[in-house]
Amino acid sequence: MATTRSTKSASVITSTVALKSAMAVSGLIMVGYLILHMYGNLKAFAGADAFNEYAHHLRTFGLPFLPYEGLLWVVRAVLVVAVILHAYAAITLWRRNRRAAGYVGNTRYQTKQHKRGRQRSYASFTMRWGGLTIALFIVFHILNLTTNTIHPGGSADTPYGKLHNSFDGQPVVWLVYVVAMIAVGFHLAHGFWSALTTLGQNFSPTRKASRWTGLAIALAAIITIGFLAPPTAILFFGLGD
Repeated sequence: MATTRSTKSASVITSTVALKSAMAVSGLIMVGYLILHMYGNLKAFAGADAFNEYAHHLRTFGLPFLPYEGLLWVVRAVLVVAVILHAYAAITLWRRNRRAAGYVGNTRYQTKQHKRGRQRSYASFTMRWGGLTIALFIVFHILNLTTNTIHPGGSADTPYGKLHNSFDGQPVVWLVYVVAMIAVGFHLAHGFWSALTTLGQNFSPTRKASRWTGLAIALAAIITIGFLAPPTAILFFGLGD
């Protein structure tokens, strides 16, 4: 009896519905983080002191009830869980979809819409390859602006110094960020809408008729532009010089 119950519980947890819900919730958690992170980055326009003060406040928030950087470590832990859960759910659902669709030799069925004769969709291309691009960028971003292991333009002791040195006279780094943020934008435009649909908030018969479509596109545009604004201002307009 115990074995039967545990088997049923496991099947419920790993069901397609559960995985889609997990991917939706974890995705929304990351969207919330992106909005707050973008807000912090825009502090760069207020000057080095304001940016550094904001970064310092994040590390001292909640003292003495929380240890130094306590809030940041809580946020990091939640994000790591969300990213792992999101990636696991996405990969598992993708594999199930391939098996259910009857892929043979990496081809689903013939189509005239693609020169190789394979059907491709905006969603599959954006979410799969966009997700991989974002994952690689996260690693680079952490090594660049968090640990300062990779420091184009020279290392720095302050958060604003790390940001400024990474883009001042560094067009290649700026281009990396542009590609990554465009991938984030496309990922958000589809993913945010899909998450709300999964969670039962979309009742429109088509995507075009959905009230969430415009919001998803607007959110994606705001986050993409917001993240690229400081690097662009530093590289092309001398912000912080």
